[in-house]
Amino acid sequence: MTQPTPGRRERKKAQTRQALADAALRLFLEHGYDQVSVKDVAEAADVSVTTLFKHFSGKEALVFDQDAEHGAALVAAVRDREPGHTVLDALQAHLRGLLVSTHETPGFPAFRELIDGTPALTEYAHRMWLRHETALAGAIAAEIGTAADAVSVRALARYVLAAPRLAAGSEHPGPAVDEIFTHLKKGWSDLGV
Repeated sequence: MTQPTPGRRERKKAQTRQALADAALRLFLEHGYDQVSVKDVAEAADVSVTTLFKHFSGKEALVFDQDAEHGAALVAAVRDREPGHTVLDALQAHLRGLLVSTHETPGFPAFRELIDGTPALTEYAHRMWLRHETALAGAIAAEIGTAADAVSVRALARYVLAAPRLAAGSEHPGPAVDEIFTHLKKGWSDLGV
């Protein structure tokens, strides 16, 4: 089933949002996060500060403009997985692909340095990613027929969401994700713990 083509108003909103995100990232990388104001970003994108806040909840959100899409993609990876693939297989493939493509994106090292070098962004990134925990736990629970608030499901969702951050620090994030998911699938007994 094809998605309907967005109307002019939706296209304009998407263009404005993208212009704001692009301007923010450019300014943050050039001048440092703490040296750039929301007003600076709005001016660079040629919109008002009021318009900026219609698209983004705050300064940190400008850096993570695809938050909602990432959350939806996690849930879709579980619900729309290929027949015969386990929930963990699907999440491993999704997160591995996401990390590998992100690491191959030009400018990623500078972006990662911006996040890691700015405590407000590091904390926001962590909070943002963990917001997806409830939705992911719900999707996993629905697939395995248990309550979404079961501690085992919530723990699994949290461990899955921790995997990208742990693997992102590796020189080779794809194999790092694979190693993490190997342990999620079979446990840590082979490490002697």
